[in-house]
Amino acid sequence: MHITKDHYVFSMDKNHEPIAKVASGQRLQVDVWDCFKGSVQDEKDLISGIDFNEINPATGPIYVEGAQPGNVLKVTIHSIDLDPQGAIMTSPGLNKYFSKEITEEETAICKVSEDQKTFDYYGATFPVHKMIGVIGTAPKNEAVATGLPDLHGGNMDNNQITEGSVVYLPVEVEGALLALGDMHAAMGDGEIWGSGVEIGGSVDLTVEVLDSFPCPTPFVETDQAYYSYGVGEDFETAVVQANDRMAEFLMAQTGLSYNKVGMFMTFAAHLESCQIVNPNISMRVRVDKASYEKLKDVKE
Repeated sequence: MHITKDHYVFSMDKNHEPIAKVASGQRLQVDVWDCFKGSVQDEKDLISGIDFNEINPATGPIYVEGAQPGNVLKVTIHSIDLDPQGAIMTSPGLNKYFSKEITEEETAICKVSEDQKTFDYYGATFPVHKMIGVIGTAPKNEAVATGLPDLHGGNMDNNQITEGSVVYLPVEVEGALLALGDMHAAMGDGEIWGSGVEIGGSVDLTVEVLDSFPCPTPFVETDQAYYSYGVGEDFETAVVQANDRMAEFLMAQTGLSYNKVGMFMTFAAHLESCQIVNPNISMRVRVDKASYEKLKDVKE
């Protein structure tokens, strides 16, 4: 099924009407806008000209048949096809974790190569790392703007949500109501200057309803690693949540005690930032699958 970007939302909300109904196990092609909804096409387009009521459009919501509260939605990202160009934007106030303020606006237009392996940045060439910034389901309570991350997913800005990744999301309302957008051709951990290489495109994915999952969601799996997730209004809240969730996952999978899992994490787990520029900070904890497999040999 092909779902176009003609239908999009600016919040994840249980009251949104779904734009499509799909079966569990169905493969989809979902087109998405960049976070600026296509309004930035030239270096003369600056942040001061952006309509901030139309930031981070997410294609959807998509109703997944059979999804009920308490289930988990498994989203497998097969491939990502990028638009021909993306943009990096900066403006005073965006670099709040630097000691020196930005003094003027600037926009960089980044052309993506035909093979989608590199992009151009002021004449230099850098490798593409395709990723999805916004992906989530509808929360059971109040609507959450697509610009915010929370425990339903949303603007997670986790650069490990890429081709070949599996994203596990909570189902809090009937049908899950999946929505996604805000892709990047590349984005560093933390998105520390306020913008990645913002770009639109198309995502080839499969949705599947699971009865349960051994870690609180959102949770991300790649070929190489597992990633727990934490989010909060400050670093400490996000870090504690991400750590707790990885410990819970490891205990559930191995049957080991809290102490043994925690001591393993102190030498084998890696605390990483997703983004630090939104009102909610989001963090992740990575455990490589090679280390995880060895943990299974630990005796209680």
